[in-house]
Parts: sequence; structure tokens; C-alpha cells
Amino acid sequence: MSRLIAAILLSSALALMGMPTAGVAQTLIIRVAPPELPVYEQPEIPAYGYIWAPGYWAYGPDGYFWVPGTWVQPPSVGLLWTPGYWGWHEGVYGWNAGYWGPHVGFYGGVNYGFGYGGVGYEGGRWDNGVFAYNQTVNNFGSVSITNVYSQTVVTDTNATRVSFNGGTGGTTAQPTPQEQAATREPHVAATSVQTQHEQTASTNKTLLASVNHGNPAVAATSKPGEFTGKGIVPAKAVQPGAIPPKAVQPSAIPPKAVQPGATPPKTVQPSAALPKTAPATAALEKNRPTGGGGPATHPAQHPALNNQAKPLAAVSPPKAGPPKPAPPRPVTASRPAKPAGPPPKKKPE
Repeated sequence: MSRLIAAILLSSALALMGMPTAGVAQTLIIRVAPPELPVYEQPEIPAYGYIWAPGYWAYGPDGYFWVPGTWVQPPSVGLLWTPGYWGWHEGVYGWNAGYWGPHVGFYGGVNYGFGYGGVGYEGGRWDNGVFAYNQTVNNFGSVSITNVYSQTVVTDTNATRVSFNGGTGGTTAQPTPQEQAATREPHVAATSVQTQHEQTASTNKTLLASVNHGNPAVAATSKPGEFTGKGIVPAKAVQPGAIPPKAVQPSAIPPKAVQPGATPPKTVQPSAALPKTAPATAALEKNRPTGGGGPATHPAQHPALNNQAKPLAAVSPPKAGPPKPAPPRPVTASRPAKPAGPPPKKKPE
């Protein structure tokens, strides 16, 4: 009885906000927020005439479970799918079921991807009773689709994967006037194939959030109810704070920076005075890495060395072997004396 009262209160609150309330009184009202949406690729469309329905977290006796995204056929020409979403109100979460209608309504501002970026649907449209696909969004694979158009869909790289509206951490979207108008249009509930798809997911233990920890092995399928075979797509594991590919950490030593078996050189403290003797300089030159590129924490690249007037590369290490004798000091030649002339003539007496 308390669940029913909570459902009625939530349904009334959502109605005041202009949100669709279909199915709210028939679903469980819980106090635990649903997990984040998993990251996955869209499987190949099975044939022309299918429309993408994104995956979502449903709730059962064992907690949240993932209902894989799948391609579905609309119940009639001219209808589009509005995904369901979880809404928060006064400490409880209620499920707003998805529906078919002539326009896409409000689905909580949740970014389900593949054309459902939080508002409307950019994956396709009806044109005189024929559905055309946006080829920049949908995965046709090997299926030949001729009714296509190209429209760029801007993807927000900073968008969160939150799966509910309102409350702490939820989306803050509110229905637009167009979405409110779509709410008042005639709706068609999920097809029997979609309902069976969710029921099949509820019996698969691997789809429980408590088992897959938000990364279901079956994140999407090509056809409803088919959870094995070629058209299965798993979720991609997203580690919090993961290092992006090809990122180079400043403290990482690249390969070949240190020769195998070589005795690591002693670390020079930044405050230590750099020796100015030739042997110390030669030792640093000898330990300079010869292979690999990029930054390295090596004494030859220590900040203290940057204070030298000349880089170490300009200093040539002494060659091995006996020391060369000092070159002879040049002898300054004395200026030659002037040659003696003939003796002076004697004056006659």
C-alpha cells in the first residue's frame, strides 16, 4: 500500500511538471538510484524498417538489470520511439515507461546516444510515409539502405552517463514546449516484442547490476530477445580516471633510456652544486641514454644541469689510453743582429 501511495504522489508531481506519467503507478518506487549507462557500440541494423531503441536499466526482485538496446519495428507508419527514463521526486525514483508517438517526447534529458542525445531523436525521420535514416548515426553494416540522409550530430564529450532525471547527480532537464505538446498526443505502448525483450533480460543473471557492476556482457542486440549469436555487442569497460591512450607521463622512463644491466647513476639533488671537474662531467656524458626519445628522469636531464653555460653535448669525454705529452712550448726566435758594415774610414791627418 505504501508503494502505491508513493507511486500516486510521484505521478501527480510529474504531471504538474508536464512530464509523461504513463506506467508510473504500475512500477516500483525505490530509493536507490539506477547505475550509469554503459558504453557500447550500436550493432548492425537487421533490415530496413527497424528503428533503434536504446538500452536502459529496469528494476526487478533482484535489483537493477540491464535491458539491452535493440532494433525494433514500429507498430505503425509515422510513429517514433520515446525512451523511458527514471525520475526522482522527494527521495524516491519512479520509472516513466517509453512509448510510440508521432513526435518524440520528454525522456528526462538522458543521453542514451545513437541519436537520443537528451532532446528529440536525430537518428531518422518519416518523410511521406517512408522512414529515412541519418547515415552519420546508424550502423548499417552490410545491409543496403537507400533511404538515407546526412546530418551532423554534435556529440558532447563532457556529457555524463547518468540515467535518471532530478535529485543528486541526476540530469536537470525540464520539458520543452514541444515535448509538453508531444505528451498530450495519442501514444502507443511498447510492442509485445519489446515487452518480451525486457522479460528475457530480467531472467538473465549476467544482466544484473550486482553481477556485471555496470558493464553487461550483452549491452545491445541486433534483434529483440536474441541475446546470443552474431549480433551481440558487449559493454566497454570504462575505468574512472583511466589514462587516455598514448598519454605519456612526465615521470615515465621511456624504453631504451636505461641499458639492461647498467648500474643506475646516482641521482643529483637540485640543490647540490654541480662539480666542474672533467671526470665528473665525463661520467655524466657516459651515462647519457643513447636510445629512445621523449622525457626521462635521468641525471643527464636533471634540472641542475640546465644551469650550465654550455650543454653537456658540447663537452667531449676524454679518450681512453695514456695521457698525451704536453706539446713543446714554442720558442720565440730572437731578432737577428744587423750585419756589420765595413770599418769606418780614417780621416787623413
